Amino acid sequence: MSGSGAGGATYGTWGLLPADTTEDVRTRAAGVSAQVAVLPVGSFEQHGPYLPLATDTLVACAIAREIAAAHPVHLLPPVTVACSHEHAAWPGTVSISSVTLHAVVRDIAASLRRSGVDALVVVNGHGGNYVLGNVVQEASARGERMALFPAAEDWEEARERSGVLTSLLTDMHAGEIETSILLHAHPEYVRPGYESADFTADDRRHLLTVGMSAYTESGVIGRPSLGSAEKGKELLASLAESFGAYLELLTSPEGGSGSGRA
Repeated sequence: MSGSGAGGATYGTWGLLPADTTEDVRTRAAGVSAQVAVLPVGSFEQHGPYLPLATDTLVACAIAREIAAAHPVHLLPPVTVACSHEHAAWPGTVSISSVTLHAVVRDIAASLRRSGVDALVVVNGHGGNYVLGNVVQEASARGERMALFPAAEDWEEARERSGVLTSLLTDMHAGEIETSILLHAHPEYVRPGYESADFTADDRRHLLTVGMSAYTESGVIGRPSLGSAEKGKELLASLAESFGAYLELLTSPEGGSGSGRA
């Protein structure tokens, strides 16, 4: 799978690795007032018996790919291992510390600035990467241009537009949204079993203390049986549309420079 759109980045196999050459980046930079890079950040953690460990990375990359097809941004390769400590009870889950993730994103942003790319949008595919909010807050306070996408409001708009029935609270992990996005973007990775794997646990107030295993035996919290490729397509389309406001903010003369809005 490869392609490009609207002056955006090109991408290679499965949309995970950008296929840009240095000349592609130079050409795209010549056509914009300010350069913006998009960094997908996922995780490598259990997603029940029917979705792969790489689900969050696949989701982040699908969102970033949709953004790059619609907007003139530089698409970066994903960060594939992040903060998944709450899933440690399941085989296959791998984590790095929040300190390491913070340093990786900050170093990437600094490298981009040295090459003339002043704005970075972190596309987060894993809710447990809490530290990314701190990374963006601290960067903005230093006067750097950075944003975290999607916000809860962007997900809510996408949920309503796509006809996803499960609330964002209930659709916590390997549920309707993630299953739908993979059914659309990577159906070859969705195994049988999601049709009968629904499990809900809306009261998760002790999650950070006891981890996911205290709330679910299967690793699923949500209603994957409601997922569909059509919903996945609409979810991604809505998020790409919502991204326009972030791009406008980060490329405006005043936007994202210590304003606290990014």
